[in-house]
Amino acid sequence: QVQLVESGGGLVQPGGSLRLSCAASEIIFSYYDMFWYRQAPGKKRELVAEIGRDGSESYSDSVKGRFTISRDNSQNTLYLQMNSLKTEDTAVYYCRARSLLIDADYWGQGTQVTVSS
Repeated sequence: QVQLVESGGGLVQPGGSLRLSCAASEIIFSYYDMFWYRQAPGKKRELVAEIGRDGSESYSDSVKGRFTISRDNSQNTLYLQMNSLKTEDTAVYYCRARSLLIDADYWGQGTQVTVSS
């Protein structure tokens, strides 16, 4: 059974850092483009960052220069390094694995990130 399990969320002060992880099981990780999304209370889920199978990265304007997405195909793990966190970064963060090669799409259950003083 395919699983994406996020971890690393928590409470942090403004200006602080967190590193999220997303561990994937039962998939051929290298087949998948990987994404981080977030959803704040009362708002729509939004794309934060993505990293392609080839390692190419892109970011939303709201996090560019502060967040870094990376992947370790040998460990089947996706990461999101979040620096200079702001209160508006508070949300549940989800990872997503999508493969156009085999028409597959999976989501994790989410991890809460709260930025507050």
